Amino acid sequence: GHGVTPSTVCSVAEVLDMGYVVAREKGTSTFKIQNTSALTLRYSMQLDSLSSTRDKDWQRLPSFITSSSQRTEFVGTQNYSGLSVFSIFPTEGEIVAGKSQDFTVTFSPDHESLYYSDRLKVVLFSKVTAHTILLRGAGTTHPVYVAGGAPLDVPVESLAGTFRRPSPEALEGVYLTPICLELQEPVKSILLILEYVEGGSSAAPAVTELEVGAIQSARFPSKK
Repeated sequence: GHGVTPSTVCSVAEVLDMGYVVAREKGTSTFKIQNTSALTLRYSMQLDSLSSTRDKDWQRLPSFITSSSQRTEFVGTQNYSGLSVFSIFPTEGEIVAGKSQDFTVTFSPDHESLYYSDRLKVVLFSKVTAHTILLRGAGTTHPVYVAGGAPLDVPVESLAGTFRRPSPEALEGVYLTPICLELQEPVKSILLILEYVEGGSSAAPAVTELEVGAIQSARFPSKK
């Protein structure tokens, strides 16, 4: 017989950034995997957040109380609802020799955060990991966002953000008085750090960049 090594080419290198998506809405992105070998390849797509060893990972120290140098996790912020923030289709199948397969990644954040992430593995024949892709995305509550500057928060959410509304059974016998309050959202600050290094002949100005973007959303119809 002849031994054949499976080989594939992926249109995404190491990171697939889904960008900004309005919370409780969806954003999609596609990539392609081509079978460059001489045999049909059976594949499966695996997310770290849905791994069978995820329960063991939860027994470790939470990421927000460990130093940044000790953090090795790829699964970042997840949805409060418990539903997976990233999903992919198709999840398994076969790619005929010389052919390619398109994959669609869906990003569905349910609250505002800059640190949604997960790791996607392309596994061949349930044994060989052919490609590893880091999925990233940001959820926002506004159709306009500003990206850039030095971070003013931590990249890991603590348990303080997992508030749950009490169930009707828990509120049985409790009388609530509705009060109407007008809440004003706090103004978000941006920290810009400009470093200037004195050179020889000509002085070059210190420069930093900010990205201002707008998200098309059905919840925020455009005004003409």
